[in-house]
Amino acid sequence: VQLQASGGGLVQAGGSLRLSCAASGRTFSSYAMGWFRQAPGKEREFVAAIKWSGDSTSYADSVKGRFTISRDNAKNTVYLQMNSLKPEDTAVYYCAARKWRIAVAATEYDDWGQGTQVTVSS
Repeated sequence: VQLQASGGGLVQAGGSLRLSCAASGRTFSSYAMGWFRQAPGKEREFVAAIKWSGDSTSYADSVKGRFTISRDNAKNTVYLQMNSLKPEDTAVYYCAARKWRIAVAATEYDDWGQGTQVTVSS
């Protein structure tokens, strides 16, 4: 599946952004989707993931209560609503896909989007 992430930008601390990841292909509904991020000089880290059916999600502790992952299988799109943003959320955000079940390790995902930059100013 091919993925295209969008929605990044510059926002002040405490603000919100919604990222979108549009997928091509007719089997999007069979893929679990994840969001990862990578800050300069740091490893890529897990942010959130959602099961193919949308009835199970997982979040990194650092974003719990602030970020919400959701999906619309009719639109082949997964979203990441980010609220109460902090400067430490600044990173390039990537969406990724794997069959069926959620995973938190980047190595478990097969397909990746190109990334969208999120910058949070203090």
